[in-house]
Amino acid sequence: MRPSFSFPEHLFMTITAELPGQAGQSPSPILDFERDYAAKRRRSLRTWTLGTLIFLCVFALTSWLGDFFKVTQVTLPDGSRDWRWIIPAGLPRLGDYISQTIPVLHWDSLGSDLANWFWRWKIWMNLLLETILIAFMATTFGVIGGFLLSFPASRNLAPNKWVLWITRRYLEIARTVPELVWALIFVFCFSVGPLAGVLAIGLHATGALGKLYSEVNENIDMRPLEGVKAAGGSWFDQIRYGAVPQVLPNIVSYTLLRFEINVRASSIIGYVGAGGLGQEFRTAMSFQEYTDLSALFVIIFFTVVIIDYGSEKLRHRVIGLEDRT
Repeated sequence: MRPSFSFPEHLFMTITAELPGQAGQSPSPILDFERDYAAKRRRSLRTWTLGTLIFLCVFALTSWLGDFFKVTQVTLPDGSRDWRWIIPAGLPRLGDYISQTIPVLHWDSLGSDLANWFWRWKIWMNLLLETILIAFMATTFGVIGGFLLSFPASRNLAPNKWVLWITRRYLEIARTVPELVWALIFVFCFSVGPLAGVLAIGLHATGALGKLYSEVNENIDMRPLEGVKAAGGSWFDQIRYGAVPQVLPNIVSYTLLRFEINVRASSIIGYVGAGGLGQEFRTAMSFQEYTDLSALFVIIFFTVVIIDYGSEKLRHRVIGLEDRT
């Protein structure tokens, strides 16, 4: 007699469930994936479509409020007046203004032409030095204030929620008020001069750098701080030995960038009497000395280029990138 053989029922059900076209078949994993992927694509398309429509509506509203669609009267070449869209009507005037700031330079008289262009160069150099010193002092105050306040302004490092809330509100107020407004306030308090510029830019830089530094602090590895705490270290010990070594390279980068920004800011706030080259901008615009404006722009441009180059070299040296190039 042949031995009887019975196939296990649970194996039979498993095989038949995986065979296509069988009754009671479970959905294929590939079909499940394609179905889920198509559903997510539809949801993503709806989200992007809704977001695009909202963006276009807000953009159109902002453009309308900003007079981008404004129609104004212009004078035609024949002397008549007509209505034109403000943007194409104003672009030629922008070109005329820029052309007036460009000096006339001839190769055979280049030396005298440059001398006429930079005819106040001695005064401008003194004011440029004052501008750089204002930016340096303001950056120093901003780094000190922003560095000290960045740790209690970080969610992962603040001692408690009240310190976090107060510190963040102070930094927000400091950076929300523009430098020109702070300069007007300090000019009213301390009269005209570089002191008002240093305080204005320094206070604004404190708010800006405090925000940047705190974001760097929130991305650090907390394990070194936990080790210092386990060894009995205080909150200040945790910051000193656990957080500062991790954030120092980023702090240097943000500080050098802010110094460059402060040089440009200090050349503008002099417009309201806070020292620096800004007062020369005001004088040139008041007397319509357009070539003086371009000369001042060239001076500030090359100053920023030199500072940017030096800052890059210093940053690479600090973070050790120079050794790898």
